[in-house]
Amino acid sequence: MFNLTKIIVSLALGFLCLGLTAASSVSAMSLWSDAGSANLFSDHKARAVGDSLTIIINENSSASRVGNASNSKSSSTSMNAGTGIFHGIASASAGNADSFTAKGSLANTNTVTAQMSAQVIEVKPNGTLVISGTQSIKQNGEEQKITVSGVVRPEDILSDNTVLSTYIGNAQIRVDGNGPIAKKQRQGIISQLFNFLF
Repeated sequence: MFNLTKIIVSLALGFLCLGLTAASSVSAMSLWSDAGSANLFSDHKARAVGDSLTIIINENSSASRVGNASNSKSSSTSMNAGTGIFHGIASASAGNADSFTAKGSLANTNTVTAQMSAQVIEVKPNGTLVISGTQSIKQNGEEQKITVSGVVRPEDILSDNTVLSTYIGNAQIRVDGNGPIAKKQRQGIISQLFNFLF
């Protein structure tokens, strides 16, 4: 009986020593880290140089022009036969007519729909953000490159850090294509020469 009590007391002392040892090695640490820019009370909108935001491009443009031109001119002249000392001159007449008619029409429709990221490259003194971004997609030898730049007001940036392209001031949206299809869409050298001359 005495041995059993001694064993129980020894075990209790052993567990107590282990608990104290473990407690001494644990230090209190906060789950919150001040490192980084995470803030529970701020959104994640772009506001500083280097911040990124998403541009939603949905642009439609169409233009049409019809032109008609016409011009006509006619003239006639006649001369009677000579009399008297001019009796040797025969009667003569001449006429001339010229007309010109031209018709032309032009219709052009462009639609650009895309979603891409851009970066803030400058913050103006009034708080507006100067952005610039490029997206390049290459597939099966055909490359499409979209370049966007302009000025964005912070209040136009939505809560999910996106902005519509229609809210970009001085927007420069450029879509360039390079590849077999883009080359087929270009005019040939002879067509370009005729367009230049006429």
